[in-house]
Amino acid sequence: MTDDIKPKGIPEEIEGQSEDQELKYEADNLQILKGLEAVRMRPAMYIGDTTSRGLHHLFTEVVDNSIDEHLAGYCSHIEVILSKDNTVTVVDNGRGIPTDIHSEVGVSGVEVAMTILHAGGKFGSGAYKVSGGLHGVGVSAVNALSEWFEVTVCQNGKKHFQRYERGVPVEPLKVIGKSNETSTKSRYMADHEIFNEIIYHPDLFVSRLRELAYLNKGLTITFTNEFAEDGEQRQRVFHYENGIAEFVEHLNRNKNPLHRVVYFEGDREDTSLEVALQYNESYQENILTFANNIHTQEGGTHLSGFKTAITRVLNGYARKNNILKEKDPNLQGDDVREGLAAVISVKILHPQFEGQTKTKLGNSEVDGIVNSIVGEKLGEFFEENPTAAKRIIDKALTAHRAREAARKAADMVKRQSAMENASLPGKLADCIERDPSKCELFLVEGQSAGGSAKAGRDRRYQAILPLRGKILNVEKARMDKALENEEIKSLVAALGTGITHSSMDSDESSEEGELDFGAETEGEGNGGNGNGEKKNAPTFDKSRLRYDRVIIMTDADVDGSHIRTLLLTFFYRYMKPLVDHGNIYIAQPPFFRIKAGKDKIFYAKNEIERDEILRSLPSKKDCTVTRFKGLGEMDAEDLAKTTMNLETRTIAQVMVEDAIEADEMFTILLGDQVEPRKAFIEAHAKEVTNVDWHA
Repeated sequence: MTDDIKPKGIPEEIEGQSEDQELKYEADNLQILKGLEAVRMRPAMYIGDTTSRGLHHLFTEVVDNSIDEHLAGYCSHIEVILSKDNTVTVVDNGRGIPTDIHSEVGVSGVEVAMTILHAGGKFGSGAYKVSGGLHGVGVSAVNALSEWFEVTVCQNGKKHFQRYERGVPVEPLKVIGKSNETSTKSRYMADHEIFNEIIYHPDLFVSRLRELAYLNKGLTITFTNEFAEDGEQRQRVFHYENGIAEFVEHLNRNKNPLHRVVYFEGDREDTSLEVALQYNESYQENILTFANNIHTQEGGTHLSGFKTAITRVLNGYARKNNILKEKDPNLQGDDVREGLAAVISVKILHPQFEGQTKTKLGNSEVDGIVNSIVGEKLGEFFEENPTAAKRIIDKALTAHRAREAARKAADMVKRQSAMENASLPGKLADCIERDPSKCELFLVEGQSAGGSAKAGRDRRYQAILPLRGKILNVEKARMDKALENEEIKSLVAALGTGITHSSMDSDESSEEGELDFGAETEGEGNGGNGNGEKKNAPTFDKSRLRYDRVIIMTDADVDGSHIRTLLLTFFYRYMKPLVDHGNIYIAQPPFFRIKAGKDKIFYAKNEIERDEILRSLPSKKDCTVTRFKGLGEMDAEDLAKTTMNLETRTIAQVMVEDAIEADEMFTILLGDQVEPRKAFIEAHAKEVTNVDWHA
């Protein structure tokens, strides 16, 4: 027998209503959300989520309004202040939000912008020709999700002020003084009722503001971080006269460039384009795309137009100059983009973004416009700079040969067995469950630890893949070399998705040049469409992922950290969609086991936890402390309790909040150049704790 529990939200008046009694559904049953209530009820629809990512999205919405003023030609300086009281302030020297009364609604333009969704000067023949804040819900959504929001506008010789609390005006806009300037100052406190944790990360502010300064040459952005401690930079100023050309230099600053930065711009119809690109000696591509200053992380039509053009131009130049012979196959997209760093920025009159968070551009006409401009301008650069062109073509040819070798390696793995289960690596201890959403794979360092993990797992849904030694550092090796590594081959075969060598998310993974280790797919030939883009090539397919959670479980020492870093590098470079979608995790095994008496056992992740546990014990007699030097020293029961059991374990999800910073870190820590790595170590040496010095 079970107790009847009334579901939340059922009104008292219908409690106890008989099952055969029909509920009324009339006009009065329809709930009308007034003002900004809809935003507060479902904030994720407007800012993506209510985690740290959504919290930081608030300031970008406010800053985007200031950027729109710059694009309109009225703002030259933006100041952002992160205060110790957890408030955020954004000030710009633009025209100021209109303070006169709106004839239709009878309140000031400031109040319209702050409280009415889909209101702003960005629609039809409004005040902005080009704008990132297309949907008109940006600052009003921030207002709705703030405990309070204060706006100060200097305009027409007067200083105006208005305060809002959870989106509701405290009083009408009022004049509080005089001013000869024009400006808008926004200051807000994010709402604890919406965000469980309000902790700001200054690095995310720096990353976005630097990005905006690069994208808007001549604009000055000042960021003040009042949380800065002694030795940290309290104020930073971003100003780049050469715009995205300097952005590409920044992307390549720890790499070896093959030529000077190529920059060009062009206009077609209602679209303007800026492109900066530079090849380097690395094996990764790093293409960043923006539309109206919004970082389109999932690409879109401007990216597809660029990719098609650059592949066509390189093949055309190679054919024209007899570098590619008549019988030679065309270079593929992945070949011509290896080692390419590029920034693509389009400004569009009527942009079509997918969703309020605007991560993908959908304007179909932009593909052809970008394709045309890039083809023309890049072709001119090649003709005028034959030495640089030859270096780029030579690199693409080398990449092509390596990619063909990688494809053969992939085919070899697939030919070893025809059936799905038979194709799995022999050392994989698979789980019984066949629904991937319920399964997880542990990547375990060493055979002994693998044995403990196999004994301690729940066979129903947990699989174990022991890894022997350190996998290849893919930051220093092309894909063909990576696929010669037995541990990498086992890992790819176990996951079942195939691999990709792309800087974009999985939505771009239907493109050419990706390798498949999983089940057989149609069309695995080497056909092409004449432009260097393969048809029906085997692709990375996230839907074939056999485990929803991939958990890296290594020792808590220097070697374990190195192995974990190598694995993360592999996932980021060759299986980035898994990182982007949160499928990669890191296990958190304890350092210590404390046994008190005969039956009490405690675990501690570090010395601080160990000391706290010891202090809490009433008696230190019969108390033993064991330090685990590695996973292999933990028996199956210890490993299961602390690191594998869903009820008692702690695992850390790997997420990328700043793709530019992530790419730079992989380059510094695992790339060819020693000097950047040495400088990084020297700069952060004093921050290191828990270093294991034993051999």
